[in-house]
Amino acid sequence: MTAMRILLLNLGLESAEQVNQALSGQGYEITTDRRLTVEKILALSPEVLITEATPSDLSCCGVISQIKASPDPRTPRILMIVHGGALERARALDLGADDVISFPFEPLEFVARVRTQFRERQPELELEAKLKDALQKEHLAETAVQAMSGGTNAKRRFWLILAILVLAALATIISNRHSRKDTLQLRAEVVRLNGGILEQEELLRRAEQARASLTASDASGTRESLKAQTEQIRKKMAADGNTDSESLKKQLDETQDRLNRLENEGRVAETIVHRFGPSVCLLHVVVEFRDKDSGQLILISSDAAGKPVVDDKGMVSLETEGTGPPLQVDAFGTGFLVAHDGRLLTNHHVAEPWWGDEDLKQLLDRGATAFAASYTAYFPGTSEGIAAKLDRISPDADLATLRLQTSAPPHTVLLEIDDRREASVSGDPVVLIGYPTGIDGILARAGSDVTKKVAENAHEVTQVVSQLAAQHLIRPTTTQGHIGDVLKDKIVYDAATTSGGSGGPLFNRDGKVIGVNFAILNGFGGSNLAVPVRYADKLVK
Repeated sequence: MTAMRILLLNLGLESAEQVNQALSGQGYEITTDRRLTVEKILALSPEVLITEATPSDLSCCGVISQIKASPDPRTPRILMIVHGGALERARALDLGADDVISFPFEPLEFVARVRTQFRERQPELELEAKLKDALQKEHLAETAVQAMSGGTNAKRRFWLILAILVLAALATIISNRHSRKDTLQLRAEVVRLNGGILEQEELLRRAEQARASLTASDASGTRESLKAQTEQIRKKMAADGNTDSESLKKQLDETQDRLNRLENEGRVAETIVHRFGPSVCLLHVVVEFRDKDSGQLILISSDAAGKPVVDDKGMVSLETEGTGPPLQVDAFGTGFLVAHDGRLLTNHHVAEPWWGDEDLKQLLDRGATAFAASYTAYFPGTSEGIAAKLDRISPDADLATLRLQTSAPPHTVLLEIDDRREASVSGDPVVLIGYPTGIDGILARAGSDVTKKVAENAHEVTQVVSQLAAQHLIRPTTTQGHIGDVLKDKIVYDAATTSGGSGGPLFNRDGKVIGVNFAILNGFGGSNLAVPVRYADKLVK
């Protein structure tokens, strides 16, 4: 799933600053521009257009009318900011705006209105995606049937087609559950399968993209922005004297209150990370495939020199007999220590990355089965990974436990779980710890010099992770937010994170685990879903 796109068009300085601050860290792809034609706006393909109408500039009104009259399927949803009350808002709706909000606005309300626009647009996008996917699968299925009707070479081509379908379906699962950043890992695996190595340029590019995403969601930037906003309001109050002093005082109080809450929650987060961070591990799962009929591994065809056999399009050939390496996919997730016997709690879809998608199951059932060849847990502060095995899978939720094959590191502690329903309250602050984007995020935080050195010396994913562990660079990230809603089987929260960090523990203000992160809420920018930890009772207790 690509980042949801927003275009900020013709915003004034004050409204632009407030809009950017409200949307900061929400995971959107934001473009800012002025004086664009309708054609240029549609070419940018924003899903939501945020514009402004002021008494001195009503040019946006004509643009809205033209966009709504356009037959182009890329027409965005339009949220308009107006300066005024009910009369101005009514006029904007009459012009064709999908929603209107008066300036100045409450950031939480503004972000909720933006999410609503994405939610309204989501059914149309999903229908288009399903149609496109169905056409692609129909074409590949026809090709596969033709291949199976031939001899041995044709059947090998069938396995290649099946592998493409498997990887495409895996990409769909990962992008739906996490975010577009997590699909980078899968695309890197396709590169590795094609060329036999993890290309240096690919590794550097992935790390740079992850670094940019981490910078965009830095909580310290939000604090600095609030401090700057406080100083600006004070200067304006001093310059204006008694003019509009009540309004400015209200803005100042609200800004200072947000800053105080953010700093208080930051101290809580620091305590949680210091105590429990060492017990949250990076999970590396290696997935391999077998021929369902013969039970033999699906291998990558290799020549006499041991190099993968590729066609003129650069795609590898697959077989079930030979000396080549097995077809593998590397998946990453988060786990955390919950029992003295070395049990780790994580997601089912982390323990079995192929789980949860009926289309993928059907594809695998036609000729291949997937299995986890190995599990390795990397704890912060340790120089080597610890082998693990699958323990149990929950029949009720997206949860599973793994069991370490040796003792957990001595500096780890068991995370405290609070499975009471009243432990999760809407509006309360939460802290999420995990490994968003897997090794990409770790390399991004390590810096470009480390990334270049690792890229020069490691050519496979396992080698990359081992080098990072040896340098004690594997550390989880921490994001903060608030609970938006508590449902029977889900906790909705807005912790600013670049991706899902699947399997990561969600802490409440008391430092107790109340949920296990498992998905990005489709259609709601910046919102995540967690499985309430009470669903893990049967696994843990």
